[in-house]
Amino acid sequence: MKKSAFLGTLAAATFAAGFAAAGTLDDVKAAGELKCGVSTGLAGFALADANGVWDGFDVAVCRAVAAAVLGDGSKVKFVPTTGKTRFTALASGEIDMLARNTTWTFSRDVDLKFEFAGVNYYDGQGFMAPKALGVSSAKELDGATVCIQTGTTTELNLADFFRANGISYDPVPIETNSEAQAQYLAGACDVYTTDASGLASTRATFESPDDHMVLPEIVSKEPLGPLVRHGDNNWGDIVRWTLNALITAEELGVTSANVAQHSSEAGKNPEVNRLLGTEGDLGGMLGLDKAWASRAIAVNGNYGEIFEKNIGVNTPIGIARGLNASWTEGGLIYSAPFR
Repeated sequence: MKKSAFLGTLAAATFAAGFAAAGTLDDVKAAGELKCGVSTGLAGFALADANGVWDGFDVAVCRAVAAAVLGDGSKVKFVPTTGKTRFTALASGEIDMLARNTTWTFSRDVDLKFEFAGVNYYDGQGFMAPKALGVSSAKELDGATVCIQTGTTTELNLADFFRANGISYDPVPIETNSEAQAQYLAGACDVYTTDASGLASTRATFESPDDHMVLPEIVSKEPLGPLVRHGDNNWGDIVRWTLNALITAEELGVTSANVAQHSSEAGKNPEVNRLLGTEGDLGGMLGLDKAWASRAIAVNGNYGEIFEKNIGVNTPIGIARGLNASWTEGGLIYSAPFR
């Protein structure tokens, strides 16, 4: 297991975070764009097309924040980051926020001095193997070679799982999902392990996805969400409550199609009114105008719309809501109230 690179990243990020200055909102306004760190490419979550236009589940969070702050969801500079580079990029100020399938952990929150703005996807680590390998459980992988991204929580999870089950493995370290895909398809590793959502995304891009299966074991908790630097509480509030606005909008039935109508005048639901600024001035508490949440919702829709468009069951990724259903539907997606 390649610990040295990860610990080096931790040290660099921790050092740089000590010098991260407050005032990100002013910096973003002055620059006229939001610098948002994303993955180097993960279908359904963050991927640039042939023209360099980014789209995806995580990308939508960046665009919502840009719309809230700058009035235009297109005013985003997307910065691709790997598992190794993402934390240094955020701590150093190269990016204003990170929205890159990143797990909320104690050390990242406390030691690296980052602030997680919430969870936009509840995930867990899994394993993908070719059906031709003839295994039906991760517990049958004794002696397997395993492709794994360095600088991620999956390294320790993998070691823990194999140790707990008394089996061994040979790690094949990679840095990006595209590299993992190439190595896996070339047979350089028997198995690829990462978050289950990442496995679904990767498998969907294969020429013959039915030749591969995601094994049934989920071996960790991976709450994924956007994060910012410690020390700038106002900016953290803006990112947190923009995400909350998308979640609350789904719960309240506010969509990209009707948000303009709801925003034109106060309606019968007080929380909708507060959310959209037709009653009170929650935006002013953030240093934004009253229409900040309306714009955030309008650019890509509410949380449910974003999920279904990018990674839902009717997309090639094909992920059911499951734990990521609204709390009103038995899931874990839940926002603090707007009051």
